[in-house]
Amino acid sequence: MNGIHDMGGMHGFGRVEIEKGEPVFHGHWEARVFGMSLLAGLRLGGNIDERRHGLERLDPVTYLRHGYYGRWLARLEQDLLERGVLRPGELAARLAGQKGPPAPLPALPAPSRPAEHPFLRTVDRAPAFRVGDRVQTRNHQPAGHTRLTGYARTRRGVVARVYPACVFPDTNAHGEGEQPQPVYAVRFEGRELFGGSAEPRSCVFLDCFESYLEPDLRA
Repeated sequence: MNGIHDMGGMHGFGRVEIEKGEPVFHGHWEARVFGMSLLAGLRLGGNIDERRHGLERLDPVTYLRHGYYGRWLARLEQDLLERGVLRPGELAARLAGQKGPPAPLPALPAPSRPAEHPFLRTVDRAPAFRVGDRVQTRNHQPAGHTRLTGYARTRRGVVARVYPACVFPDTNAHGEGEQPQPVYAVRFEGRELFGGSAEPRSCVFLDCFESYLEPDLRA
């Protein structure tokens, strides 16, 4: 999905500051948000790709201002509203001290047999590419969730590794099924991604789903 969350390759946000001895949580409220999010996932169902897409749908100001766990909290509130656990305005009213009956909880999702692995799957076809193949990423401009970052679209690289098939996040985030497909580690030269500003002799390896790639016909 194209939006402010896809910050790879963007200018103007400064250096990535590495905090020495960074704690897991900077405040007790962050730990509570983490626990609430896990509990809501168990109670309401869904998958990690849906939750990631929920973060993508936050407005840009909220996304940039709220910090990591602030985004989790905003996404959780959004999810609870959409699923009918919270009524519109209910949270603001309770924070203001007003009381009222809570919205009835939705029914529990039907139990399902967990897969043997969280995301690895078996498919009945061979991968379309092999190690050493020259490929190009597609001009992929989706309206929904995707794992192909904007700065790596329409770029040329070389397949460095072939992974087993994995759950396809682009469909799994929207309730369209897992639709697994092979994944490839693709080596991109830094200059191919960032032009003349790239560090000399630099390269980047990106894991790309098969449908993001096409043969590089200019090779």
